Amino acid sequence: MIYIGLSGWGDHDSIYPARLNSKNKLAHYSANFPIVELDSSFYAIPPERNSVKWIKDTPDSFQFIIKAYQGMTGHQRGEIPYESKEEMFDHFKKSIVPYINAGKLAMVLFQFPPWFDCTKDNVAYLRWCREQMGDMPCALEFRHQSWFSPSFLKRTLDFMKKEEWIHSICDEPQAGVGSVPAVLEATSQLKTLVRFHGRNIEGWKKPASGENWREVRYLYRYNKNELTEWKKKLEALQRQTRDIYVIFNNNSGGDAADNGKEMITLLNLNYEGLAPRQLDFFS
Repeated sequence: MIYIGLSGWGDHDSIYPARLNSKNKLAHYSANFPIVELDSSFYAIPPERNSVKWIKDTPDSFQFIIKAYQGMTGHQRGEIPYESKEEMFDHFKKSIVPYINAGKLAMVLFQFPPWFDCTKDNVAYLRWCREQMGDMPCALEFRHQSWFSPSFLKRTLDFMKKEEWIHSICDEPQAGVGSVPAVLEATSQLKTLVRFHGRNIEGWKKPASGENWREVRYLYRYNKNELTEWKKKLEALQRQTRDIYVIFNNNSGGDAADNGKEMITLLNLNYEGLAPRQLDFFS
């Protein structure tokens, strides 16, 4: 099965009524898409009360892809409020338990930064991360091109298969060592993740000016030809893996929701168990 969803649920105005209360957005989102990427967990590990609400706001079949906390992947924007990596991982794993108990955890996404290159120490850290996560399904996404260089490509994929990492395949700008090609190979027979970051090459790189680069990094709208090309790729991937989770992350201009809907139509997907459409009409 191919599941289509978006990164977060707050920035997709095209699918929400004008007066929709922000507290009800996830419930309305889940009337449109069967999965979501929880990206707020990257910035701070969410308290249990938030997770309980989000689980309650979504139908039984809904699935969450939960992004690993920034300190776990070496981003460390700001102070990390944990005395050790072990404590940090333990705190994060406890925050995932409600999703596991509800049967709503699709996977945890470990997205590593552009400076995380293919070295012996980094391979060892990936192995340690996987050990810490135990039986939880975990996806691995690289941003440094060295992992998929000709000399390391096969070994990278073999390592991911051996350590039971789900491959997070990316469509993103090809902008040098800080970007990776779309390697269309599943490393798990059960699950594969595909993330659409757009193809805005200039926005992908941090400009020298004072421009807020994060607001333009994912500024891109896929056209029908590009989506049709990926339709064929997704159908080919289905021969390698049981379920494919597709996330549109091109949110900067509000294009992700429309592109996600287009892909659902192109693939002729019909999801059962979505939330009712007539949610909170007077909210």
